[in-house]
Amino acid sequence: MTPRFVDFPDLSPEQRTEAARVLRDAFADRPEAFGDQAEDEVESFLSDEDRAAFAAVEDGRVVGWIGRVATYSHAWELHPLAVTPGRQRHGIGAALTRELEARAKAAEVITLYLGTDDEYGGTSLHGSDLYPDVAGKIAGVTATARGHAFAFYRRLGYEIVGLIPDANGPGKPDILMAKRL
Repeated sequence: MTPRFVDFPDLSPEQRTEAARVLRDAFADRPEAFGDQAEDEVESFLSDEDRAAFAAVEDGRVVGWIGRVATYSHAWELHPLAVTPGRQRHGIGAALTRELEARAKAAEVITLYLGTDDEYGGTSLHGSDLYPDVAGKIAGVTATARGHAFAFYRRLGYEIVGLIPDANGPGKPDILMAKRL
């Protein structure tokens, strides 16, 4: 089934609650990411004029959603992308990302960017001291057997544009990615 996209203001209160659940479930391995703040995160996309989000809805239920934060005149941050675990690897995340890219292009945004943390060992960067020559470490990054979202975004045409070493503690970097639209 192909989901339909529904802007957050058009979601029912129940669907907004589902969006918070999807966010918590999608990041269950990192409860500090959203945890108890999932409802507040969803609400921020309704109350902050620099933020917008839309959901993938199947049979009236939210199965995933994506947000954007207008941070620069010609660049948006993709934040977050969440798909309910039972529907991951079914093309929903890619469809949400492509739709966000189309909306960004229509708004004359040139670049979408994101940060994807490696707190759990999903890349060859995890556990490494990235100093000196942080930029030099970008070329050799690979996904480990545990996998990492950077590989998903790379398949969609995003590339690593920077690293923030130790952003989440020693050896736990934030990987910055971007795509020109």
